[in-house]
Amino acid sequence: MKIHFIRHATMILHFKSKKILVDPMLSSKNTLSAVENVPNQNDNPLNDLPVSLDSLMDCDAVLVTHTHRDHFDDMAANLIQKSLPVLCQPEDEAKFKELGFTSVIPVTDHFEWENIKIIRTKGRHGHGAIAVKMAPVSGYVISAPDEPVVYLSGDTVWYSCTKKVMEKYQPEIVISFCGEARFAYGKAITMDAQDILSICKISPKAKVVAVHMDAWNHCRLTRSNLRNFLESNNISDQVFVPQDGEVLSF
Repeated sequence: MKIHFIRHATMILHFKSKKILVDPMLSSKNTLSAVENVPNQNDNPLNDLPVSLDSLMDCDAVLVTHTHRDHFDDMAANLIQKSLPVLCQPEDEAKFKELGFTSVIPVTDHFEWENIKIIRTKGRHGHGAIAVKMAPVSGYVISAPDEPVVYLSGDTVWYSCTKKVMEKYQPEIVISFCGEARFAYGKAITMDAQDILSICKISPKAKVVAVHMDAWNHCRLTRSNLRNFLESNNISDQVFVPQDGEVLSF
């Protein structure tokens, strides 16, 4: 199994001979407006794609955790082949069909595609009223014969449901959408460094891949700061912090 990390939450998961494009945000650097009233006011995304758009179109399916613009943008809607299977949360089914996708698969609970099992999990995109406003969001547990069990967290904070996912499915690889994204008010709406530590404590044998950093202007946790935190907490060997374009093999 390989993870070709692209940028932010965009990546290609290689299971067996299949390539699944996750959360495609394909816009060029600084072509989308910044989230207002946060310290970094540069337009989004903050960096360019590390690979060609054509290479990203060479996939077998698309998996979308939710349709906020940093996870599925207009560029993705325009470029991705409309006949490709799109796996999504049920609440997003109508949107993808309106965009012209003809093979939309809403994952209500679980779905098996090409001998790959995909289980949808709950997420909480923030705290209190912000979490209600940002809902719905989903994560996914993905597995296949002779492959490691992968938990793709989606945009969520660490809370009772994410803890239960870890305990129930015992994933060998956890892809954490961290970055400590924040608005001008309220608490973080994605995982922070302490949440990464919580994952490591509850599953010390799992490998954690930390993404969702250094690409969107309201994400406060940088890769550099996270690496320093990992080192100070003696979990650098357990947590991978890939650069844009990096390929991880498990």
